[in-house]
Amino acid sequence: MIANLFFYLFATSTVLSSVLTITSRNPVHAVLWLIFPFFNSAGLYMLLGAEFLSMVLVIVYVGAVAVLFLFVIMMIKIDDNHKNIMLRHVPSAIFATGLLLANLAIAIYVSINSVTVISRSDFATPKVNEITNAHALGQILYTDFALQFQIAGLVLFIAMIGSIVLTHRHRPGVKKQDISNQLKRDMQDSMEIVDVKLKEGVDGIHY
Repeated sequence: MIANLFFYLFATSTVLSSVLTITSRNPVHAVLWLIFPFFNSAGLYMLLGAEFLSMVLVIVYVGAVAVLFLFVIMMIKIDDNHKNIMLRHVPSAIFATGLLLANLAIAIYVSINSVTVISRSDFATPKVNEITNAHALGQILYTDFALQFQIAGLVLFIAMIGSIVLTHRHRPGVKKQDISNQLKRDMQDSMEIVDVKLKEGVDGIHY
C-alpha cells in the first residue's frame, strides 16, 4: 500500500512538472521545473529496486546537466530578438525532428526483423539476493563488456580534447601565464626598491 502510494505520488509529480517545464515562459523557471522530473524519476527507479540508476539520474542529470542548463540560460540574455531568431528556425527544427523520428522508426523496424537478440543466458547473471544492484552491474560491465566500456571512455576523451582545442584560441588583449619566464626571474627582476616621497605618487614602475 505504501509503495503504491509513493508510485502514484512520483508519477503524478513527474507528469505535472514535465508539463510545467514545457509551458513555462521563463527559461530559468523551465530549467528549475526540469529538475523535478529527474528527482521523481529517481524515486520511481528506487521503487523498482534500481538504486544505481536512481543515483546516476540524480548525480549526472540534476548535478551536472540541469545545473549546466541553468548557468548557461542565466549567463545569456534572452530578449525578443533571440525569440524572433528562434521562431525563424522552427520549420528547420520540425524537419530535423521528423527526420530523427523516421531514422528511429527504421532502426527499430530493422532491429526487430533482422537483428539477433542476445538472450540473458549468454552472460552470467549475478544473484540479486546476494549482492546489490550496483555490484551486479559492475561485475557485468567490467568483465563481459570491458572492451566496449573502454571504447566508450576513449570516445568521450576524444570529444573532451576536441572541445578544449576548439575553445583554446589566441585572443588579443588577454594575458596568459608564461611559466618559463616566471622560472627565469631572479630577485633583481622581481623586486624594486623605490623611495616614495611624502604626498607624491610613484611613477616609472613597470608592473
